[in-house]
Amino acid sequence: MSSQSSIPTRPLRPTLLSRLVRRLLRLLGWEVVGTLPDTRHWVLIGAHHTSNLDTPFMLAAAVVLGVPLSWLAKAELFRGPLAPLLRAVGGIPIDRAQRSNTVQQMVNLFRSRPEFYLALSPEGTRKRSEYWKSGFYHIAVGAGVPIVFGFIDYRRRQVGVGPFLVPTGDIEADMRVIRDFYEPIVPRYPDKKGSMILPEQDERAAVKG
Repeated sequence: MSSQSSIPTRPLRPTLLSRLVRRLLRLLGWEVVGTLPDTRHWVLIGAHHTSNLDTPFMLAAAVVLGVPLSWLAKAELFRGPLAPLLRAVGGIPIDRAQRSNTVQQMVNLFRSRPEFYLALSPEGTRKRSEYWKSGFYHIAVGAGVPIVFGFIDYRRRQVGVGPFLVPTGDIEADMRVIRDFYEPIVPRYPDKKGSMILPEQDERAAVKG
């Protein structure tokens, strides 16, 4: 399996803003950890997502790590006065009526942009979800980019990134690696932690059974 051992890591280049954000997080008792792949394209998993606090913590970690994250939101949010601000902080509008084409839209963006870092929450909701949404995986496979393991651990009070891997197309093997990493991560509300199983895996299991 192609993993972070085959991709160099990006050296940190602290700025005044990143130093200030890191110091603020330290005052709050939090630590930013990890290093990012030294490539211009990747998909970041944001998990486990059980609280409204998760997003600001992850965005703060992105500032500290020096990367401009992009993220998806429903198109309706971009039709009001906040639209310029949402775009400025990485928001990408998605038409929910065209959801089936979201994967290809994102693959096209990876191919057209010289630099693109896309953050996705596979749980898709702060409530407990039976399955993880598989879009992050299919986007990474289609674009041929690494998957970065972004996390927020409320027990250790750490936020940042763990390993990263280039998906092989063997969804079972790749998801085992992903689950092994996220299983010990403690979200703010552990009872809302998702199953870390993709719908495709469950369908295959049903067929095998």
